[in-house]
Amino acid sequence: MRALGLLVLGVAAMAAAAEPRFFVAGDGTLDIASRALGEHVTVRYRRDDGTYDYDALNKIRHLLRCRGDGYEAELAPRFVELLGYLNVRSGRPLALLSGFRSPRYNDGVRRQGLPASRDSLHTEGLAADLAFPRDLLEPLWFGIRDLGCCGAGYYAREGFLHVDVGRPRYWEPSTSRVDEDLSGGNARVFARTDYDRYVAGEMMLVRLHAVTLPPVRLERTARLVAEGDGKGATVTVTEVGAPGGTGCIPTDRATRLLVQGVPAVARGRIVFTTCEPRAERTPAVVETNPVALR
Repeated sequence: MRALGLLVLGVAAMAAAAEPRFFVAGDGTLDIASRALGEHVTVRYRRDDGTYDYDALNKIRHLLRCRGDGYEAELAPRFVELLGYLNVRSGRPLALLSGFRSPRYNDGVRRQGLPASRDSLHTEGLAADLAFPRDLLEPLWFGIRDLGCCGAGYYAREGFLHVDVGRPRYWEPSTSRVDEDLSGGNARVFARTDYDRYVAGEMMLVRLHAVTLPPVRLERTARLVAEGDGKGATVTVTEVGAPGGTGCIPTDRATRLLVQGVPAVARGRIVFTTCEPRAERTPAVVETNPVALR
């Protein structure tokens, strides 16, 4: 009877656990080791109620620091959840080869002729290179591709995957084109919300990434475009910490945008319009990841 009672309590606890706020998520724990630093972290970063343990996140952040100069980027829960997902899918501790890179260190990697883009998401704390046994490399790569959420590079000969929470794209060494500066002139600028799942009316924060030629100027209204039917609704955009005003909002990687007036939607994207004149290859619109509001 005692065992049955414990089982019932366990099932109740699982039912009470909050749904992760990201579409791609792990089980709330992360087991990761840095080969370069010789350090290992095992933590529970997400509580049963869905909130994050920031002491645990700080331990992960420190482990991911740049091996060249100790640079620590801001750590996004979205990226931690991707690592957690891979931890669960691989069934083994993650072996970190490269996490954060300071812009200076990244430039040094490029000068050595190693594969690294000028605007690498490693410098924004959104990417990592992870070693896996060779029999897991390709299945994990295809698994990320099926998610349609992230970036994934497959380096079979070297035995690692590059993973990031940038725009969905997939490559091998022969197709990476890192020497072509594909993101130059803001060509690949993208936006990321702080979470994927929201309650309608909840505050939504957004940042722009891959901004290579700041500022990117945005209109003060945007559109929530629902997937499927394509219906849209107008939402307002303000810069956090800046006085309200008229005209376009100048943004860079550090700018936080507050999006308000977002209605309930099963799944959709926030679509920002950039202001004219646009610098070089800056796109006319910038989209976020999919979001859901209930």
